[in-house]
Amino acid sequence: MVPHLITALTGPINELEQRMLDAMPAIERWFRLEWMEHTPPFYTSVDLRNAGFKLAPVDTSLFPHGWHHLTAEMMPLAVQAAMAAIEKICPEARNLLIVPENHLQSPSDVADLAQLQRIFNLAGLNVRVGSIDPELKKATTFQLADGQSVAVEPALRVRKRVGLRHFDPCTILLNNELPAGPPGILEDLYEQYLLPPLQAGWTVRRRSRHTRCYEEVGKRFGKMLGIDHWLIHPISHSAEAGKTKARRMEALRAAVDQTFSKVRRKYKEYGIGEKPFVVIKADDAGDEAGVAVLRDARDLPTLEESGQLPRSGHWLVQEGVLTQERVHEAVAEPVVYTMDRYVVGGVYRMHPGESAGLGGRARGASYVPLAFEHSTQLPQPGERPGASAPNRFYMYGVVARLAMLAASYELEATDPEMLELA
Repeated sequence: MVPHLITALTGPINELEQRMLDAMPAIERWFRLEWMEHTPPFYTSVDLRNAGFKLAPVDTSLFPHGWHHLTAEMMPLAVQAAMAAIEKICPEARNLLIVPENHLQSPSDVADLAQLQRIFNLAGLNVRVGSIDPELKKATTFQLADGQSVAVEPALRVRKRVGLRHFDPCTILLNNELPAGPPGILEDLYEQYLLPPLQAGWTVRRRSRHTRCYEEVGKRFGKMLGIDHWLIHPISHSAEAGKTKARRMEALRAAVDQTFSKVRRKYKEYGIGEKPFVVIKADDAGDEAGVAVLRDARDLPTLEESGQLPRSGHWLVQEGVLTQERVHEAVAEPVVYTMDRYVVGGVYRMHPGESAGLGGRARGASYVPLAFEHSTQLPQPGERPGASAPNRFYMYGVVARLAMLAASYELEATDPEMLELA
């Protein structure tokens, strides 16, 4: 199943796909050399937008959810990647503790935990789920419609180690974005690996830092591939927080104007007839803070007065990248999952309406696993660009790995141990 594009501007994206296929050996060598110098995030999910004339990541999660949407055919990839990741970190690992988001409620959250348990259990680990939610006082079993169940127990700290009763893990896998900041229970651990590290949480992380790192990666990759890095990069500007509301809004207006100006120049350069728009996101918070779409800089005061701006004094203004892909008439946004340095699968986030592709995760979205026309997920050299699902997925995977590499730069820049040495 290859989604079709509703735009006539399919030439550039097919040319980009062909360039990546032709340069596959050089691309893979480029990544190998990068991973010799940088440690990949333990796992990520990367939201992509395919506008027909460019393909760009618009969000990179370091605590990815939605693993239960992956197909059974993708599970071996995830298990092998989990094995490789754990072997690098703790070859003698036996026990793994998964720390989920607080306030587990929805069946999808529970199904997500069940899938992560399955992946790491098949990778050869004893896996249990321990919550740091202070409201969870006793072990609770959640049932799924397919008969599976997930037991969630209160995490315990004994001296400087975190675990459960009669369960002492050497590795702790965070699947919790830590919106309230690093909890004391997870700080200063003794001989336990915490993945991802605490600085991956939103009290430290900044979207603007990630986009700067991604732009650096994109420029170097674009030079290697011989393309304009704008074809894989959304133009972004951060609005520095001022001490007063007036100063904050002044900075936001400047960032909006800069972004619109640069995008219009690129549209003119490439002969793109679409009307540009920007997306305003909280720079220092996850998706729960919301996003705002702005199609004209003159409408910013209205956006502010209506209370639609994200609840933050720190904003990122990002070039809006339309989603021109459709599956069965629904908007289809690719989401690519990685673990260690490997792409392990992907899904389409489907929207029945016409408001998707605007940088937000609209309510009412559904998820459809990326399906393949062939029994293999390897790219097929020689196929016409756009005609092969594995080829299109290879292009998605390359851009997702660029975002993953940018995240590794980002984590290095905020590593407390590295900052102490600086």
